[in-house]
Amino acid sequence: MQVGNLQGQLKPVLDGLARFRMLLFLVLVVGLYAFLGWRINTLENAQPSATAVAVSAPATPHINQDTINKIKSLQNNSVSVKTLFDQARRNPFQE
Repeated sequence: MQVGNLQGQLKPVLDGLARFRMLLFLVLVVGLYAFLGWRINTLENAQPSATAVAVSAPATPHINQDTINKIKSLQNNSVSVKTLFDQARRNPFQE
């Protein structure tokens, strides 16, 4: 089969499709929007697996006991630090 012969055979088909190019474009756009809507809905309703939940669970903070003892000794020895700790306890979100 020759390329020229193939082009000659496809020309009537392409001319027939050219009349419907706007309709084909609209069908393509609507199909794309429908696919995106379906995909968003699927991902929105997806539940995480048990391993994903276990991995993303926050770890409990751990403070070394020596650090706690040092903070308590500083608090007991310094009046300004004691005042600072009391203010932080009363309003922890104040800078």
